[in-house]
Amino acid sequence: MASLSLPKHTIPTLLHTQTPKATPSSHNLLIVPKSSQSLFYGLKLANSFSVSVPSSFPVKTSVVAKVNKGSVPPSFTLKDQDGRNVTLSKFKGKPVVVYFYPADETPGCTKQACAFRDSYEKFKKAGAEVVGISGDEPSSHKAFAKKYRLPFTLLSDDGNKVRKDWGVPADLFGTLPGRQTYVLDKNGVVQLIYNNQFQPEKHIDETLKLLQSL
Repeated sequence: MASLSLPKHTIPTLLHTQTPKATPSSHNLLIVPKSSQSLFYGLKLANSFSVSVPSSFPVKTSVVAKVNKGSVPPSFTLKDQDGRNVTLSKFKGKPVVVYFYPADETPGCTKQACAFRDSYEKFKKAGAEVVGISGDEPSSHKAFAKKYRLPFTLLSDDGNKVRKDWGVPADLFGTLPGRQTYVLDKNGVVQLIYNNQFQPEKHIDETLKLLQSL
């Protein structure tokens, strides 16, 4: 009987060497220590540390603005520092500066509020009202206004509803309320939107320039 022999090299191997999958790269986010309150929001950190965030992790950096220049923003009714209801339409017929800020008593927000206070007579001369909005309670606004002698209205945006309706961008990867100023003309139309987290006093300069040109 004839025998059949197969060359050894014709028998394929069934084992395949797999290359290990590369792990997602990561980016280190440096959290800067502050012995005092953070310029952003008043966060206090004892030591510096870094947080490793995988590159595949969805990071939300901002919110697309819903209110644009030339548009009429959504109306609102919020409580002021004295617990009274204030509606946006109350200011129609005169220019109004609406500025959203993170929180009472934080360094950047205090600096901004005091800058508005120091220039308040100029705003009045331009026929404009100034309104500050944050998520703090009316009692917090009252104490804040009294401590720094703020002569303008502070409104309590409970749950940050108005901030969301207006599409105010957030900061620090979407985790902190942003700082944004809107200038509305006497017809309630937005003529300027100014965002500057790191130099809050510049909001005053930019808004006054526009008001004086209206």
